[in-house]
Amino acid sequence: MKFKVPQTLAQIATLIDTDFIGDKNFTISGINEIHVVEEGDIVFVDHPKYYDKALNSAATTILINKKVLCPKGKSLLISDDPFRDFNKITQHFNPFIASKVSISESAVIGMNTIIQPNVFIGNNVKIGKNCIIHPNVTIYDNTVIGDYVTIHANTVLGADAFYYKNRLTGFDKLISGGRVVIKNNVDLGASCTIDKGVTGDTTIEEGTKIDNQVHVGHDTVIGKKCLIASQTGIAGCVVIEDEVTIWGQVGTNSGITIGKGAIILGQTGVTKSVVGGKSYFGTPISESREKLKELAEIKRFLKERKNQA
Repeated sequence: MKFKVPQTLAQIATLIDTDFIGDKNFTISGINEIHVVEEGDIVFVDHPKYYDKALNSAATTILINKKVLCPKGKSLLISDDPFRDFNKITQHFNPFIASKVSISESAVIGMNTIIQPNVFIGNNVKIGKNCIIHPNVTIYDNTVIGDYVTIHANTVLGADAFYYKNRLTGFDKLISGGRVVIKNNVDLGASCTIDKGVTGDTTIEEGTKIDNQVHVGHDTVIGKKCLIASQTGIAGCVVIEDEVTIWGQVGTNSGITIGKGAIILGQTGVTKSVVGGKSYFGTPISESREKLKELAEIKRFLKERKNQA
C-alpha cells in the first residue's frame, strides 16, 4: 500500500508514538508485507525468528519490537507492539469510509457495462467496458476490474484478509488495506469470494475462468487462462501460474506455488508447491500416476491379506 504523499521517518514515528533510528527526514513511501515489500516501504516484524528476514528484505524501514543494529541505508521504528502500530498506519492512510449509496459517486464504470439490480459498488472502484455484473454482487472499495469481465450473482470482491494474531484477550485482526484486481476477459461464477490483499493486490490475470463457490485468499495471484472448478478453496499468498487447471473441491496451503500448466484433480489437498506440466492428486499431494499406483498397491495388499486369513 503506497501513501498518496511520501512521509518522513519522524512523521510516521509521531503518528504511532514510537522511537526511531535513522535520519528523521528518511523517506517512507508505503507499507507492505514481507513477500511484496519494495524500497521505501515499511515492513513489520515482532518475532526474533523473522528479524533477519525483515532486516535484509527490500523494505527500507523496519517496524520492530527490539533495538537492533540498523542496516546501512535503512531506518528502524522501535515499537512495543509492531502488529498494533502497523494497523495504526493502515487505518490512518486508508481509513474505512462508509457508503451511503449502492453505487459510489467515485466509481468509474466503462462504456457498455451492464450493472444488474442490487449490485453494490464501493468507493474508487474502476470497472472497464463491456462487463456484466449480475444481481447482488458486492464490490468493495478500490477494486479494479478490466474489460469484458462477467461476474455472477452473489459474488463478493474485496472482503478482508483472514489474518489474525492470537493474544491472551482473543484474536487481533490485521487490518486489510490492499485491493482486488481482476484483468480482462475473466469470468467469475456465482457466490465466489475474493479477499483483498493485506497491503498489496489479490490478482486474477487475463482470460481466467472461475466456477461457482470458489474462495481466493488475500494476496494470491492467479495467472492467465486458468480454469478453477467449484468449491475450491485457495489460501492466502498463493501463486498459481498461467494455464493451470484446478478441479472441484481442491484446497491449498498458504504461500505455495502451482507451476504453469499443472492439473490438480478433484479433492486434492495442495500441501506444498508443485512444478508445472504435470497432473496431481491426493492428500498429501503427489503426481496422479504415482498416487494411483500407491492406491492399487494398497488394494492388492489388503486383498492378499484377506485371502490369507
